[in-house]
Amino acid sequence: MLGWELPPYNSGGLGVACLNMAKSLAGCGASIDFVVPYSAKHEDAKFMNILSATKISPFLRYGNGAYVSSEIEKLFIENQDTGDYQSIRDIQKDYCEYVEDYLENHHPDVVHAHDWLTYEAGLIAKQKYHIPFIAHVHATEFDRAGMKEGNKLIHEIEYEGLMNADRIFAVSETTKRIIHEKYHIPLSKIEVVYNSLDSKYEEDGYEFDDSTYKYIESLKHSGWTIISTVSRFTVQKGLTHLMRAAATAISENPKLLFIFAGDGEERNELIQLSAELGITKNVIFTGFIRGKRLRDIYSLSDIFVMSSVSEPFGLTALEAAHHGDCLILTKQSGVSEIIWSALKYDYWDEHKLAEQILAISKRPALKKALQHSIQQEYRQISWDKIAKKCLEIYNDTVKKRKK
Repeated sequence: MLGWELPPYNSGGLGVACLNMAKSLAGCGASIDFVVPYSAKHEDAKFMNILSATKISPFLRYGNGAYVSSEIEKLFIENQDTGDYQSIRDIQKDYCEYVEDYLENHHPDVVHAHDWLTYEAGLIAKQKYHIPFIAHVHATEFDRAGMKEGNKLIHEIEYEGLMNADRIFAVSETTKRIIHEKYHIPLSKIEVVYNSLDSKYEEDGYEFDDSTYKYIESLKHSGWTIISTVSRFTVQKGLTHLMRAAATAISENPKLLFIFAGDGEERNELIQLSAELGITKNVIFTGFIRGKRLRDIYSLSDIFVMSSVSEPFGLTALEAAHHGDCLILTKQSGVSEIIWSALKYDYWDEHKLAEQILAISKRPALKKALQHSIQQEYRQISWDKIAKKCLEIYNDTVKKRKK
């Protein structure tokens, strides 16, 4: 497996999905060497062999704009011992060289590459060593750019990788359609492999701690409705639409509190927008949070909103569902394909989003019915089922390459 991040050194859902998929594959008997572009210990990944392509810190890797398309070729580190690295492209070059050296001495049955950052290394495996290459699409450049043009270099890498891959895994039917329509890849080559909830949510004995967010807890006891969103603050996530919908809803129900958990390039714009709309008293920005603090936000929330312009899947919605939240999802999100009871809207329809928030806040019976149905639905898909499907596709791909 070729990936760019694993927990605890992840900036989003990609690393979590990679870890849980690999864990379930290992549980089904797969032997996995997982290559990351940094050097660090992964205590939660002892079921597989972690290989470090470079000696850089995982924290420096976050500074290089890996998920901000406009930043990939800019200088990203100052006053750090980083050798000759000037941009993410330099790291990718060494990553590819490491994979090539590895394949001189090892011959895996399959190379499974996660997202554009590792497709070039996957192509080396196929073209030079004739190893079946699976390209896993967690997000396309069209998604990251909010369905706008995006970065041409990334488009070229995605196109070449997807065209030459033996098989493609897409995290939703939505992503499958984008791959087909934007890159003209045959539908028969693309398999939908949904994500599932992090297994730790069922196993770690989490208990809500009302001392973490006392102010929010006091508002909730006073009859306020808590609405949260968790994401990177980028154009892809549609957060400016959510902020304007929040203002509309608050004008009818002042007892609404909106929590924006996360960080990113749009942070200052969102803070300014909340001030211009006159709703700063009803909006909280938590910054980037993880672990128990994040789970406490889910537990406090009544409603979770995923406002993405284009969201290939959306693991945070499953996390929120586990904690009993009502879900409001854009129709442009992959997770909406498997959570049928969530309320849904088009990302640009701020008026409808405001109406849905108000409906849940004013109608306890609706809230309870949605919570019950969503709790039943999010459990229908598991990483073990996903792993078995992946193994079937691996074996089928290997057989076809040998013919």
